[in-house]
Amino acid sequence: MSELPHGAGPLVGLAGRTVVVTGAGASIGDAYVRAFVSAGANVVAVDLLRTARSALGTARAVTRTGPGRAVFAPADVTSTSDWKLVVERTIAEFGRLDVLVNNAAVYRSLSGKRPLGELGIEEWDDVFAVNVRGTWLGIRAVTPSMADCGGGSIVNVSSVVSRTGAVGFAHYVASKAAVEGLTRAAARELGVHHIRVNAVAPGLVANDASRTLNTDEYLGAAARARALSRPMHAEDLIGPLLWLASPASAFVTGQTVVVDGGQVFA
Repeated sequence: MSELPHGAGPLVGLAGRTVVVTGAGASIGDAYVRAFVSAGANVVAVDLLRTARSALGTARAVTRTGPGRAVFAPADVTSTSDWKLVVERTIAEFGRLDVLVNNAAVYRSLSGKRPLGELGIEEWDDVFAVNVRGTWLGIRAVTPSMADCGGGSIVNVSSVVSRTGAVGFAHYVASKAAVEGLTRAAARELGVHHIRVNAVAPGLVANDASRTLNTDEYLGAAARARALSRPMHAEDLIGPLLWLASPASAFVTGQTVVVDGGQVFA
């Protein structure tokens, strides 16, 4: 990906801030980590141990180029004890916690598209455990440290399918709608601590995860349905994400920013 120039940090006010990014081992999470470090932030890249090689490799690579720094913290976002360790590692490493990006989600590992009547209870529960409970546990875990720092920004990752629906993905669609509801509830509750909570809702990103679950024809149709008629890439999310994470959006909370090239107007 094309990284942000090192001078971009002061423009968005992220230089020296500490950011926790979950789902850092996947392609979109990887792009987030690189962008934050390029903007001068220090990043704790969180993902499961099975993604350690990818996330650890990215953390080391971006730290060499800077200006920020990144470390890898293995964790299961559905685990309260793992979240406690992530926060402790963040404070020990960087001394503060300013931003949380709740990016971890079950998507690529879904067992294909199936009618909602054929979805198994176990798969339904797995999707909600990561996509919703993991997001809630992340918010809950970082709130005390953010409050101690005088506030912060939490960015949850939803999906445009929470508005459009998607055949064969009822559990995923429902989980992302729940993330947006949780975003509004948390924004209302945490404002007293000067903690902002927003969400970004990407359209269908043309990456390996999407190609695993969708045909080329489906991806092409999604691109043609946009006002900006082209495939969407992880880099398209960077600008909105950095804005929501930074002081540039200091009076914005409880909102969901749709980033899909104009397929849905929210």
